[in-house]
Amino acid sequence: MRSTPSLKSVLLITNALADANRVRLLMALRVSELCLCQLLGLLKLAPSTVSKHMSILHHAGLVSAEKRGKWVYYSLAGRDASPAARDAVAWLIAAAAGTREAGADARTLKKVARTSRDTLCKCYR
Repeated sequence: MRSTPSLKSVLLITNALADANRVRLLMALRVSELCLCQLLGLLKLAPSTVSKHMSILHHAGLVSAEKRGKWVYYSLAGRDASPAARDAVAWLIAAAAGTREAGADARTLKKVARTSRDTLCKCYR
């Protein structure tokens, strides 16, 4: 039986989805986990800005974060996420997958993926 989400958790999710950069970050994670430096390479924003976006997504339960050595890796929240968070991510991916922006970001991520993490992260230290 599915549990009923609280209004607070629904608002955390909807507020997290109410920003184009956060939607782009979630769409980027639909294929695989990415480290923060790879996400920086995609958005071309300040590290503190991307970190704040990821914190909001994490707090809403939409992404998981794992620190490994000097890198933080993000992925879409898995089985441990609330049903509301899983439903929201599934809806977002279905709704936004065919957008021009998602296609452009996928092409950029391919370029970013060919760059070593050491090279990417060197710019942000």
